[in-house]
Amino acid sequence: MAKLDITSRERSALRAAAHPLRPVVLIGDRGLSDSVLKEIDRSLTAHQLIKIRAGGEDREARDAMLEAICDALSCAPVHHLGKTLILYRPEPGAQAVPAQAAPEPATRAQRKPSQPHTPKKQAAAGQTRTRSAEKAERAARKAGRADTAAAPPKARRASAAAQAPSHGIPRRPGSALSLRAGARRGLSRSGPKR
Repeated sequence: MAKLDITSRERSALRAAAHPLRPVVLIGDRGLSDSVLKEIDRSLTAHQLIKIRAGGEDREARDAMLEAICDALSCAPVHHLGKTLILYRPEPGAQAVPAQAAPEPATRAQRKPSQPHTPKKQAAAGQTRTRSAEKAERAARKAGRADTAAAPPKARRASAAAQAPSHGIPRRPGSALSLRAGARRGLSRSGPKR
């Protein structure tokens, strides 16, 4: 029988399709026998694309084994990586290479770049955003900022002193990191304050 030839693009697609597969035939130390060839033939007929685990330490022996299998069963060698061999034989009357799964249609709603983004929660509530509403909202925010900027600044210390903390613990001004040791307790280097 003749060995099947496949293109490099088909070989790449088959190698990707064979990635999750496990070896279905194991070739032991006794090598290639008639019963092993029958099992490989049966597996190729059932699955079309299979992995084989070949024993033996010699790579040249595994290469010769791969060539013998392909010649005897008219299948294509897809890949030989270490002790794993990948073989492909199309089903008669079927496509030459199994088609990749058709891409799933996009389920996400597509918007044009000129349309404003609507957050998920607003979209779920049925609200939409428009450019005119966005502009009006921005103008209102800008006007609000202009009003607060025109107002006289408030005295921070007076308002802070007037407000007592709700928890009742007095606050000390300044950062604890900038103070030297003992300064929080009113101690200085010369001694306690009197």
